[in-house]
Amino acid sequence: MHAHRSALSLLAAALLLSSSSAWAENLIDAYQQAYHTDPVLAQARAELAAQMQDKPLARSALLPHVGVGAAVGFNTADITGFGNIDINRAYLSDSYSVNITQSVFNGQAWTALKQADSRIQASAAGLTYTEQQLALQVATAYFGVLEAQAQERVAQKQKSLLESIYQQTEATLKIGTGDIIAVREAQARVDAAEADLIKASNGVAIAEKQLQRLTHHPIGVLEPLGHYRALGPQPDDMQSWVHSAVQDQPLMHQAQAQLHTAQQEVQYHQRARWPVVNLQGVAQHALGNPFPGLVMNQAGVSLNLSVPLYEGGNISASVQKAQAQTVASVDHVANVRDDVTLNTQTAFLNLKNSVAQLKAAKETVDSAKLSLEGTRKGYEVGTRSIIDLLHTATDYVRAEQDYNVAFYNQVIARVQLKAASGQINMADLQAINALLIKSASS
Repeated sequence: MHAHRSALSLLAAALLLSSSSAWAENLIDAYQQAYHTDPVLAQARAELAAQMQDKPLARSALLPHVGVGAAVGFNTADITGFGNIDINRAYLSDSYSVNITQSVFNGQAWTALKQADSRIQASAAGLTYTEQQLALQVATAYFGVLEAQAQERVAQKQKSLLESIYQQTEATLKIGTGDIIAVREAQARVDAAEADLIKASNGVAIAEKQLQRLTHHPIGVLEPLGHYRALGPQPDDMQSWVHSAVQDQPLMHQAQAQLHTAQQEVQYHQRARWPVVNLQGVAQHALGNPFPGLVMNQAGVSLNLSVPLYEGGNISASVQKAQAQTVASVDHVANVRDDVTLNTQTAFLNLKNSVAQLKAAKETVDSAKLSLEGTRKGYEVGTRSIIDLLHTATDYVRAEQDYNVAFYNQVIARVQLKAASGQINMADLQAINALLIKSASS
């Protein structure tokens, strides 16, 4: 039930945060806004609310059923041959009745009650999964915006850097020490950088739209991600994560509840052969039926037994169909378990890789920066060409772009592993949110 508790912690924390019409600029507030406005989550809540009514519906078959009836009629009678009495008249008649039926023994009704519990459990697990996926989506979209903004800054830096190199090539050409090929190469690089900047700006707009799609609020200035220490899986044991995922993943709970429902469906149809016993009570008043002026009041109670003997093969076919659906549900549970296992293993390895990738990306940036500085000095003293300088500048920019990808991927990979194992909760979002640099206005 760990995943269910995770859902409750997400819900409780979201409700404790006050709602606001203005865009809040950190991860927790982004999740809060998505939590209150996401239509997929609202649909899951409504489906659970509807499913909750299955239990009282199933219980109703075991509780008393009370009905009343009444009738008033206008009649004409022409009666002869009834002794020495001849009747020829018009008259009013009325009747009133109360019926009470109480189930004494109904095997199918008890099975339907258990099925209602299983369906509710499946729907609750589906809601928990939706909440956890929303947390993952918000975190991914939030850091997607930050990464896009970082890439835009790198694209702007690239354009400025290449423009400065282009100006150098023009200057050397004017004084007779440069060549036209270098000028054209530098101009081509500047043009490409302008295209990259447009692409990066569009990437920011797209990333903001993706986050806005979840929060349904305008995107303001987001709190940036500060420098942090890269963390791998804790514990660093894949099998432990897989075991927890099989136990906690809401998709596993949902599939298992659906299997229980299918197994109970077999029992439900098998019990169609069982006898049904009802206790019935009737109280009735009748005036003018069947003769004018005749009053009849009666009450009675009966114990009724019904046993189906042959239903045209309906029961056997229903049982066989339910059994086949149970086999399908068993296979579905196995398939979900395989998916959960693979997703958790993949997320575990991705998180481990992200630590090494971030370290390597940082070292590559430092190396590329040193190479650029060395090439620039070599160009100034005449030992390196302008083409060499353009290449090292491009390598430096590419290294910064790769670093940005690794920098944000490492944080997202943490959330992905928790989500894959079905253990993500508000504490995880708060831990990630603590890495953000708080703005002066917050």
